[in-house]
Amino acid sequence: MLYQFYETQRALLSPFSEFASASAKLYSHPLSPFAHMPMSHRLSAGLDLMHRLAKDYEKPAFNLHSVQVDGVDVAIQELVALEKPFCRLLRFKRYTDDQQVLSKMKAQPTVLVVAPLSGHHSTLLRDTVAQLLKDHKVFITDWTDARMVPLENGPFHLDDYVDYVQDFIRQVGADCHVISVCQPTVPVLAAISLMASRGEPTPRSMTMMGGPIDARRSPTAVNNLAMNKSYSWFENNVIYRVPTNYPGAGREVYPGFLQHTGFVAMNPDRHLRSHYDYFLDLIRGDDDSVDAHRRFYDEYNAVLDMPAEYYLDTIKTVFQDFALVNGTWDVREERVRPQDITTTALLTVEGELDDISGAGQTRAAHELCSGISSDHQFHYDAIGAGHYGIFSGRRWREKVYPTIRDFIAKYDAAPLTSTAARKRASTPRRPRQTAE
Repeated sequence: MLYQFYETQRALLSPFSEFASASAKLYSHPLSPFAHMPMSHRLSAGLDLMHRLAKDYEKPAFNLHSVQVDGVDVAIQELVALEKPFCRLLRFKRYTDDQQVLSKMKAQPTVLVVAPLSGHHSTLLRDTVAQLLKDHKVFITDWTDARMVPLENGPFHLDDYVDYVQDFIRQVGADCHVISVCQPTVPVLAAISLMASRGEPTPRSMTMMGGPIDARRSPTAVNNLAMNKSYSWFENNVIYRVPTNYPGAGREVYPGFLQHTGFVAMNPDRHLRSHYDYFLDLIRGDDDSVDAHRRFYDEYNAVLDMPAEYYLDTIKTVFQDFALVNGTWDVREERVRPQDITTTALLTVEGELDDISGAGQTRAAHELCSGISSDHQFHYDAIGAGHYGIFSGRRWREKVYPTIRDFIAKYDAAPLTSTAARKRASTPRRPRQTAE
């Protein structure tokens, strides 16, 4: 009933939102007589804020049409490389990726970015992709809103997520470099581990950023909720069926609006202050600040529904059983063994101020990947960065990205081989290197 009630409320607020938007323009447009009335700027700003608080936020577009490569603007075409019921693999093809052009210049590494399926759309990583495109060929997972997937496509479990990642790696090519951001660090490590155990070629490198590899370390409020509530509590309190006005009618999901409520509840004062500042910026005519606020919240407020099976599997496997770090995780009756990875270099990235994945949670991957020589394991602490700062914003562009770029370049030029791995296994292990 909660989902239906939310949909009814959304439908009732939609006309009010549009009315507020039109009225805001009526009190701000220079040709309108109402714009010259006393307090017109305040009225316009208040109505605009009401519009944004009441409106429905749809999935944003990436809007990546060009990028500077070696100081030259290069056109970008967004393509669907592979489509599955619950995810599309997108490729951002640059003009310089064409073979006839590449024959005249050095080929650049291929990167597969695995975006989180944890409430927000993959466009949250727009800044991540924009920076990577300067020096790499980029693919990204674009997860589908579960309410848009018809019931006949079946359920989607955490095991299916792992299968999807493996299929995407095979599609892109095993000579790629995989970057996982937040939630997918766990299934990505599982996917590569299973490929290594079977003797399949594995990516040249994997970069894991701000993810709950071992959620027991420095637990955050997010971790504590998942660990302290029972599995049945989540089943009974956050899982609802999609209403009849969507293609996925009847599918059980963890609704996006509930997730968004949780996001806001983590820092309510910060969001309240941000909206008040937006109101003041509208009155002052600070267009740059107004546009920045709108860009952020257009992304932040656009959420998707997660399949219930996948969400509940993640709660149990990652936050309650700690199956990956305990060595008890089986994916379709295959044991996940990160120690079997030997030919993939590893970089972990954590934000100093991350309040979603605590300190040490991502770094735990190094202990699990004991088959990778310590010479090829690296860790980077992003000083002053919160969770979003490790993949978006100034610290990402100026600090984190150069570290990842150089790491990828190193192992694209000299990829690890199984022969080299066997030789390394016979030499004493040295202390793990840490980048600051």
